[in-house]
Amino acid sequence: MRRGLLLIAIGAVILSFGTLFFLQGNSVVGPTSSFMYSNPKWINYGESIIAMGLAIMAIGFGISLRCPGS
Repeated sequence: MRRGLLLIAIGAVILSFGTLFFLQGNSVVGPTSSFMYSNPKWINYGESIIAMGLAIMAIGFGISLRCPGS
């Protein structure tokens, strides 16, 4: 598997987890018994995780565009 595509896939997984955490912190999804549900800390954590996922995906896209054969 090419390195760029691998980073894009990893970034997408991290992005989806960050989105889930953000939505749970905002009381949109998840069981009400969860420690993340309606917790403002998890809104911030989710935003940070989303940013990391996007950064990893951007690096993967950059590698894919720069080195198409890798």
